[in-house]
Order: sequence, then structure tokens, then C-alpha cells
Amino acid sequence: MSDDRRSLDYERLGAFYLGKRVDSDGEQSDDLLLYDAKDLTTHALVVGMTGSGKTGLSVGVLEEAAIDGVPALVIDPKGDLGNLLLTFPELDAASFEPWIDPADATRAGKTPEAYAQSTAELWRNGLASWHQGPDRIQRFRDSTDLTIYTPGASMGVPLSVMRSFDAPSEAVRSDPDALRERVDGATSGLLALLGIEADPVQSREYILLANLMQRAWAEGRDLDLGQLIVEIQKPPFEKLGVIDLETFYPGRDRVALAMKLNGLLASPGFAAWLEGEALDVERLLYRADGRPRISIVSIAHLSDAERMFVVTLLLNEVVSWMRAQSGTSSLRAILYMDEIYGYFPPTRNPPSKAPMLTLLKQARAYGLGCMLATQNPVDLDYKGLSNCGTWFIGRLQTEQDKNRVLDGLESAMASAGGVARSDLSKTLGSLGKRVFLLNNVHEDGPELFQTRWVLSYLRGPLVRDQIARLMADKKAELTSPEQEAPKVRDEPGPAAVPDAGAEPVDTSSRPVVDEGVIEGFAVATEERGDDERLVYRPAVFARAQLHYRRATYDVDVWQDVAVSAPLGGRSLSWEESTVEDGDGPKVKRRPAAGAAYDSLPTVAQRARSYSAAEKKLKTYLYRERRLLLFRHAGTKLNSEVGESEADFRRRLQLSLTEERDLEIEKLRSKYAAKVATLEKRIATAQERLDREESQLRDRKLQTAISFGASLLGAVVGRKLSSTRNQSGAARALRDIGRTRREGDDVDRAEERLEDLAEEKQQLEAEFEKDVAALRDGAAGADVELERVEIPLLKTDLVVREVMLLWRPWAVGAAGIARCLAP
Repeated sequence: MSDDRRSLDYERLGAFYLGKRVDSDGEQSDDLLLYDAKDLTTHALVVGMTGSGKTGLSVGVLEEAAIDGVPALVIDPKGDLGNLLLTFPELDAASFEPWIDPADATRAGKTPEAYAQSTAELWRNGLASWHQGPDRIQRFRDSTDLTIYTPGASMGVPLSVMRSFDAPSEAVRSDPDALRERVDGATSGLLALLGIEADPVQSREYILLANLMQRAWAEGRDLDLGQLIVEIQKPPFEKLGVIDLETFYPGRDRVALAMKLNGLLASPGFAAWLEGEALDVERLLYRADGRPRISIVSIAHLSDAERMFVVTLLLNEVVSWMRAQSGTSSLRAILYMDEIYGYFPPTRNPPSKAPMLTLLKQARAYGLGCMLATQNPVDLDYKGLSNCGTWFIGRLQTEQDKNRVLDGLESAMASAGGVARSDLSKTLGSLGKRVFLLNNVHEDGPELFQTRWVLSYLRGPLVRDQIARLMADKKAELTSPEQEAPKVRDEPGPAAVPDAGAEPVDTSSRPVVDEGVIEGFAVATEERGDDERLVYRPAVFARAQLHYRRATYDVDVWQDVAVSAPLGGRSLSWEESTVEDGDGPKVKRRPAAGAAYDSLPTVAQRARSYSAAEKKLKTYLYRERRLLLFRHAGTKLNSEVGESEADFRRRLQLSLTEERDLEIEKLRSKYAAKVATLEKRIATAQERLDREESQLRDRKLQTAISFGASLLGAVVGRKLSSTRNQSGAARALRDIGRTRREGDDVDRAEERLEDLAEEKQQLEAEFEKDVAALRDGAAGADVELERVEIPLLKTDLVVREVMLLWRPWAVGAAGIARCLAP
């Protein structure tokens, strides 16, 4: 890719524009370094000292991934990766000025305004020198949603990591090894937060907490710290192993552990750990509409113990999410962690190491690419990092660092084309700023390249007020009334609400209804307080079965629904009803003792009202209920029953990516044979040219000798007309003729070689054109979807029962009521 036209052609799906190759003389060439996104599924390691350009390379990879529609979850221990939000399509001084460091301006001897102007010019010129402009910055911003999360703090978007003690998914619970790893990570992380270095075999604290979590999660039961504190003091078992609990871990010692946890829970700053969005990897990677995100979990503000706790929980959540995905060979998402120093050491086993190792070994099968970065290669477990197929190695600080990296590359030497360690060592010792040695097991051998200019302004670590400024709009959006509005229900939800609008309660008797009216009492799912009284409130409730069938979309499905509606008016109406999938609340036929009842409208007391309501329900469901599917015309893919638009878009994006990768592989196979044949012909033509040039040199030499000898004879006294001179001159003339003919042979060989080289260039251009044609329809998050509504089959509509449902409410002395059942 040496000509100007092709040097600009870096916007290719599935290829990350990382920079340009560096030739053997250490000079930057015009040949682009395009990294195949699919190769990242075998993970990558970035190593380089401060100032090597490591952060710029990592930011460049994340920018390229976003442009390609690949989401990323970023763990940021230093605060550098928030720079991804500093993108300014205008490239003007006003955009840069709020983010420059005044100290940098002072050191440069400039005012902040002048320094901002020079910085803007630097970025504008730097991007232009790499054939990038404002349009590419805007494309990056439009391609992804960027958010900085700050667990345990409020300057960014808060992240409630404590919810990670909820029971893991069924996929994890059904896998003994996966559940054990999840328990180990959560237990070790929590004890690290308490400052307890736990041994899984000898630590009483670890064994007790692990058993409590294992038992609760195996039952599908969520835990929080409050419940854990209670269970530590009164565990739901009497033995640990074969030893009595009191002997193994006496009650007074368990109380001491519970007090430590309680102290953590009661500390003033702990509330921040409970606030914010839930730690949900799916939400961190995708927006509600299915579009990709870059979620940056910043932990620079935390203590070492808190960082370990967050990283461990986050990695365990990623493992759980990964195991719930379908397998794929394409790149689905990226997990990037900057500065893994201390989280993946060679000898110790901190809580973060086990889930990280699991990801490095297993994530490839699910299309999750792990990318790790460090400036301290000595503190890495290189046995674990042998799972990394790509190594980006920049300038290193010490000879020890270089030797450690070379040790790690030993297993990759075979794929590096047999490059000698001494040659690699020499190369590593001569690397300059922003120059990296790339060793990719999917390529023929290592190569040098210089990283491109990044789209984001690399101003260094962000401080608290800068993060707050960047996230102000995001936090306002998350706390807006629209975001907080609950789903529409037939009654207020479990939250406490004033009871002022309720009908007077008849505490003495239950309303009388006609014979034939079915009454049900919803089973309470929450406990009632000692100072609260139980009140039943009525609604009309029904269960029905719906049948949808449409052969065109391969749909033939039955759905159970529960329908409830408030009571009011002169008849039982479903117009304000709530329809939910499933059977609805669990119902019993007898009420709890000592309950009071709201008044019941007369219409709800009559049996004939429910017969009429059943007919109305059939009409209502047939009119209002449609099975909504989404269809992509290009691939003819449909959403599955119950699959949301966002979930379908994610599945469609992965399908399109897999199809694209498969087609590219087919194209590579198709053109590889043609290129190989051409290269053989080029090699043959080159050999012929070399041979013809050699013969021409020999002939020129012979001609010169013959002509020189003849001329010399004349010069030294022989006449040119002599027989010998005449024959020598004739021979010289014949040699000149042969020289001319052989010169023509050389010209023809050169022309042949040039023709073959041009043919190869045309073949490569044809290949690139075919690859570029795969761009259409590859952005699953942006394609148009057809909405397909399938009506239910009215003849198959079955209403199983219509009843008067009494829901339990708890009413406090101040008139505050809360529903005890869904």
C-alpha cells in the first residue's frame, strides 16, 4: 500500500487503523498498519514505559473499535482513559482551553489562551498528517456512547457494585466450576476490602463467607451486606465440612467478623457504594436501544483495597456475562484494563487473578477480546499471558524489563518466523517514541510500526472536577423524571405511597359477593411491619392463553398472560388494564387472618358481571394484543418471540459481523491462490531479468575488451587496414551488435516484470474493492428494521378464569401504604 491513493484507504470494516509501518532503516513508510479486529479475540498485551506512547496506542484501538461498532468496557486505574471524551470536531482553541493544564502553559511560557491555540493547531496538523480530519472525529462521537463510572464516588456516574452479591445467572449456577469461581471472587474481594488476606484453604473467614454465598446462590437467593451480617452470626448450617460450626468458628469470633462488616456498612462514605446504576455488564456494553458503548470504570480515586474489590467484582461479572453469550469467532466486545500491575502477578494470587485467567483462557470462544496494558512487565504472570496472541511492545525502561518481555515472547518465536532472540533484543533496544514492535500470531512475523495520531486529546489523567464536568449532562439524564418513571401498573408499586385517597376501610367484615364469584388473595412477597395493619384492596383479575401463528416468520407460539384492572364504573372494564406475561401473582383461596378490606363496588359483587367481563376480555385482547417482531430485510432475520429491539439489534450486529468475517476469509482464500501464482511468475521474471542483466554486463565487458584490443593494435603501430586489425574490428562490431540485442532482452525482461507487478497491484485493488463492498449493511445498530405485528388467533384464545383478586397492602399509622404483592 505504498501509493498515495491506497495510503488513504484505511476505513475498512473489521480493520483497525493503528499507524504506518517502519522500514528496516527505522524510517516511517507509507504502508498502513491495519490490524484485523478478529485477531483481538485471541487477546492483546501492550507493554511500554511512561512516554512510550502506550496510552495513545490503546486509545487508538478503542477509537477504531467504536467506529467499527464494537463496544468496550474499560477499567482505568490511573484516570487516563477519560481522555476518550475529549474529542473536538471543530479543532478550535475554545474547545481545548477548558481542558489544558495551566502548568503546561506556564512551562511553555504562554498564556492559557495562547497555549490552547497552539494545542488546537498541534492536533489539527497532527491529524492531517495521518490523513484524518474533523469528519472522522464526528464519526467516532456518533458511533458510541461514552460514560465514566466512579464506584464509591459521585463525581462520575455512580456504580452500585454492592449489588454484585445478587445471585448469578442460571448459566453460572448450573455450572459447578463457574459458580465456585464466582463465589471465590466475591469472597476474596469482600475480605480484601476488609483488609483480610484470606487463604481459601485455611482462612475461617473465607470458608464461612464462601459457604454462605454458595448456599444462597445455589438456591437462587440474592444477598446484601445486611443479610450477610445476619447469616454470619446465625448461619443456616451447623457444620463446616465434618466439624461442628461452633468448634470450627465460635460464635464470639463470628460476631467480630460481623462487626467488621457492620462497621463498613455503617461508615458515612459507604452509602456511595450503594448508589447509582447496577453493575450490569450488558448495560455497560450496550445502550437500551442496542447501540454500542464505551464504559470507563475509573478507580483512580479509590484505595488499593477498594480497587482490588471493584476489579474483582467487575471481572467476575464479565465472566458471568460471557458465559451467557452464544459462541462466535468474530469480535463481539473488548475488555480493556490499563496498568494491570498488581492484579495479575506471577507468584501471588490476589482475588483479581482467577477471573482474569478465566477470561484469557475462555473469552475467545465468545468473541470477547481482552486487552491489557502495563509499564511494569516484571510483575506479570507470563504463563497466563501466553494466551495473548498479540503483543504490542514499546520502549522499555530497564534491561530487566526487556529480558522479561523476551522471556514472554519465547513461546511465540515459532510464529515470529524463527526470529532470533538476539535480533529481537536489538530491535527492542532501538525503539523510539510511538514506535512499537507488533507480534501477532495470525501474521507471518513481527513488524515495526508507528502509531497514528489519536482523535482524542491526550491531556493526561482527569481530576475529580473534570470528570464531574464531563458527566454532568449524563447524570442529569439518568436522574430525569423520564428515566425514573415506573412502569404503568394497575396499582401503585411496592414503594410506600400516601393512603389519603383510599376508600374508608371496613375493619369489621369482608364484603359479601354472589355465589359463583371466584375470589383470590394474592400471596404477600414482603413482610409487614409490627406497626402496620393488613388491608386487602380489590381488582378484577384474569388469566388467559393466547396463540400466535404466522408461517412466513416461522412463528407458532402460545403465551400465558395475566390481566388485572382497577374497579370502577358500572361494569367491569379492561380498558385500563395491565397485561403481563406469565401467570401473575401467586393466589390462594383464603385470606390472612385479621385483615381489613377496602369497600367493594356493587358491580364487582355480582356473578353476571364476571361472565360479561370474560367476553369483553376476549374482545379486548384480540384488539390490543399483537406479537411484535422486528425483521431485517437484507438478511431476512427476524427477532425471536419476546426478544426486544435492542437485543435483536445486538444479535443482528453479531450476525452481520460474522457474515462479513466469513466473506472476507472467502475472498482471502480466493485471491491467495491468484496472488501466489503471480508471485511465482514475478520471481521467475526477476530471475530472468537478473540473468539477462548479468549476461549484458559480461557482453559489455567482452565488447570493451575486443574493441580496446583492436584499437590498441592500431595505436601501437599496426595499421588499421592490417588483416589482424580488420578481424579484431569485425569481432568488436559483432560484439557491439550482440550487446545491443542482449540490452533489448533486458528491456523486455524489465517490461515483463513491470507488467506482472502492475497485474499484482490490480489484483490487490480488486480484492480491496470486493472487501469494501461488504461495508453495506454491516452496522447492525443503524440499519432499518421492519416492525411486524402478528395478531393472535381469536378462535384459539382461552380465558382460563376471571376472578375478584384481593391484593395485600400494609398501612402504617401515618396513613402510608405499600403493596406487599406484585
